[in-house]
Amino acid sequence: MLEAKEIRKSYGRREILRGVDLKAGPGSCLGIVGSNGCGKTTLLSILAGAQKADGGSLIVDGEDLFAHPGKFYDYIAYVPQENPLIPELTVRDNLSLWYKGGRKRMEEDLEHGPAAMLGLRPMCGMLVSRLSGGMKKRLSLACALSNHASCLIMDEPGAALDLECKEAIRQYLQAYMQGGGIVVLTSHEMDELSLCSMLYVLREGRLHQIGREQTASSLIAQFHNRDQ
Repeated sequence: MLEAKEIRKSYGRREILRGVDLKAGPGSCLGIVGSNGCGKTTLLSILAGAQKADGGSLIVDGEDLFAHPGKFYDYIAYVPQENPLIPELTVRDNLSLWYKGGRKRMEEDLEHGPAAMLGLRPMCGMLVSRLSGGMKKRLSLACALSNHASCLIMDEPGAALDLECKEAIRQYLQAYMQGGGIVVLTSHEMDELSLCSMLYVLREGRLHQIGREQTASSLIAQFHNRDQ
């Protein structure tokens, strides 16, 4: 179980998050939408431990990660919009840098784990600089899940990817949730949002739950709380 309570964040006098609450259980996908600049990336980076909140709590499996920030890596996998890869290194070398548990476990994952499901084995010897955007995203996802975390945080997972890569990531996310994993993602793509069991709009610094059955126009209307 992942539960955030009263998360707050300001930049100077600008209050970005004004008390965000959310809760997600095993096997669920929580989607967050909103207009550009509303604070989605800030919220996800806080949930992932990449940025500190000004207040609130984040409980995962009974552990308050804000009180024990060293625990984030045990519970959370984070895939930001920008791929945190080293282009001069090979796929295998990038995996090695991130993997928790040593080379043996990494090789096992390349055969049967997340890296295998994401199709990385044939690319192990390739330089990251020569990969397509979609393959880099798959590698970033495999690196993030090297800790076999129970919660996966993804910021715009399908942005600028071709249909084949989007479908590969979608299939992996479905398998991850079927295994009991929790996914929290932001997206502007209706196909990705269809994966979500709960959908929220981030508006004026707070999350508001909305119906899952949305058209593009009705979703945009929710950004500003206009009548549909």
